[in-house]
Amino acid sequence: MKMRTVEITVGALMVAGILSLLMLALQVSGLSHFFREEPGYRIKAEFANIGALKVRAKVSVAGVVVGRVVKIQLEPETFNATVWMAIDPMQVDKLPIDTRASILTAGLLGDNYISLLPGFNETEFLREGNNISIGNTDSAVILEQLISKFLAGQVSASKNTNNSQRDQ
Repeated sequence: MKMRTVEITVGALMVAGILSLLMLALQVSGLSHFFREEPGYRIKAEFANIGALKVRAKVSVAGVVVGRVVKIQLEPETFNATVWMAIDPMQVDKLPIDTRASILTAGLLGDNYISLLPGFNETEFLREGNNISIGNTDSAVILEQLISKFLAGQVSASKNTNNSQRDQ
């Protein structure tokens, strides 16, 4: 009888350990958002290009994380990307209506995130469902596009130099 109690106890501890590892893996991977909704009020912003921005990317004001990206969708009429953000009211409860949103990269090759730059309007504030228009957003800077433009500029500059040397 004592042996059976030991086996049941060991089995229960194994199951608890496996469940703990599963919960830890879900938290670390970011997949736990399937089971809970992000707190806060929702605002959206329209971007011409979001680069590699993903759902669950951070939203920050002055480098402080104040929310997360909760949804990304393509607008069929304008072919712009609409990004829905959940802003934590405990962090920032009054963002001016003229707030500017930019997609930045954490480091040279890091993840993309949204940086909010509060505006100067002291009477109107962003509320649930409000939109930051495309005029107040800055799209993501794509490293590959910058490199190709730089290389194309180098090639055209060298062609112009060669042509002017031939003319002499």
